[in-house]
Parts: sequence; C-alpha cells; structure tokens
Amino acid sequence: MKTTNAAQMLAALGYEARLEIFRYLVRIGPDGASAGDIAHHCNITASTLSHHLNQMRQVGLITRVRASRSLIYSADFPNMGNLINFLSDECCNGHPELCLKGTDT
Repeated sequence: MKTTNAAQMLAALGYEARLEIFRYLVRIGPDGASAGDIAHHCNITASTLSHHLNQMRQVGLITRVRASRSLIYSADFPNMGNLINFLSDECCNGHPELCLKGTDT
C-alpha cells in the first residue's frame, strides 16, 4: 500500500460518523448491510449517510453490491488488512510482537 492511499483511508475515517459506520460494517462481517440498516443503526439521515458511504467507497474502505432492489455495503476486509499491515510494517524495529503489548481497550 502506498502512503497516499493509507493517508486517504485514515482521513476518511477521521470523521466520527464514518468511523462509526465502518466499525459497524466490520462488526457485522462480510454479509454487509443495506443503507437503511446502516442509517438506522448509526442514527444518520439518508442524505448524510450517502455522502459518507461514497467517501469511504472512493478510498477503498467499503464495497457495494446490488442485491435485488437494495444496495448492500460491507467493509473491504482485504483493504482493511492492507491498511493495518501498512501501519504496523516494520513495527518496533523488527520486533512486531512488542506492538501487541498493552493493547487493552
């Protein structure tokens, strides 16, 4: 992953609503959710949600597929993994196991 791509993804997640949407999509897994379900869960109006979903799609954080009359959005798990790998690449001067210490939430 290029630094530019990582920066775009992180910038997109820098908005509270987008971070909440992304975390919701990660939590529900690869089956994804309709825009209506996302709006309801995240308490976001449809027009605002559409803007956020488009921004996240443009940078590769989420995908969209048509299922009959619905659009289903899901986290782009391969790209999420690429971003995590990019962030932790060369972690702790070649000792990535050190990065896992103190990871309580």
